[in-house]
Amino acid sequence: MGTWAAGLAASVRAAGEWHTVARYDHQSTVGIEAGKVPGMCPSLEGEIVALDGKTACGSRNTTNGVSAIHIVSAFSCGLGLTLGQVKTEAKSNEITALPLLIDMLDLQGATVTIDAMGCQKALAEQLTGCGAHYVFGLKGNQGNLHEAVQQLFARTEWQNYTEFDQMGHVTEDAGHGRKERRRYIALTCPDTAPYKAWSGLQSVIMVESMRQMNDSVTVEKRYFVSSLPPDAEHLAKAIRSHWAIENRLHWCLDVTFGEDACRNRTGHAPENLNIVRKIAMNLLRLDPLKKTLPKKRVRASVNPQYLAQLIGVSV
Repeated sequence: MGTWAAGLAASVRAAGEWHTVARYDHQSTVGIEAGKVPGMCPSLEGEIVALDGKTACGSRNTTNGVSAIHIVSAFSCGLGLTLGQVKTEAKSNEITALPLLIDMLDLQGATVTIDAMGCQKALAEQLTGCGAHYVFGLKGNQGNLHEAVQQLFARTEWQNYTEFDQMGHVTEDAGHGRKERRRYIALTCPDTAPYKAWSGLQSVIMVESMRQMNDSVTVEKRYFVSSLPPDAEHLAKAIRSHWAIENRLHWCLDVTFGEDACRNRTGHAPENLNIVRKIAMNLLRLDPLKKTLPKKRVRASVNPQYLAQLIGVSV
């Protein structure tokens, strides 16, 4: 589907062999077409879009000294669709890949979530410039801002010590012998340095996680910055939704589609097959049949009519 798929199909037909998938080259940025095909994803307004990278471990070729490819994807958490991707040579290059990925998407009205590696002033400016909001993880890579946010919450707790324990939005989860309580506290950014150097920055968030497993209890505090207003419940949804790219994309690529176990390492085959898997996953998710992805794949393999329905052709 789309120009990429048409180009690959034409190359395969011309060569008369599937090995062409390893030779077919294209630009390093690819739209999976979810935002360009009518009816698939007409608008991302109000959607939460997670950007994150994944290494295709099976693509590593130690004999030839070729490292595994690393692909940064954009994933609509609510729709469950992959929107686009950029291939990089290593995880450390995610920072250079993210601007390219943002440029290829119409993110007007969307909220974009990125982990701490992508917490960059340039990305904040790029996202606000295209009409999107952002929620960035915040760690020591932004030393001055990270320290200022920690001090802001410490000062707020000291000034409001009697009410601080009741502040914020609380969620609780239990399962697999573990209980977890998360408290999300959002504060308005002061109009001072270093906050005002960040485009559109409105709120800072602290997530306090308390995990209990058997007799062990651990407490962790994580920090985020956002261009959204300091609404703790709304920001909690955006922060939790970011995990959808891990659970509904990366995990499914490895477990349902066996990507890490795939040993296709020649030429462009690893990236091309990664795109094919994501297009297949999009088509399966768009199908209204109430079945899991593995069951839909089996059904498509034994039922030509269902397969034709998925890919939109007549038989």
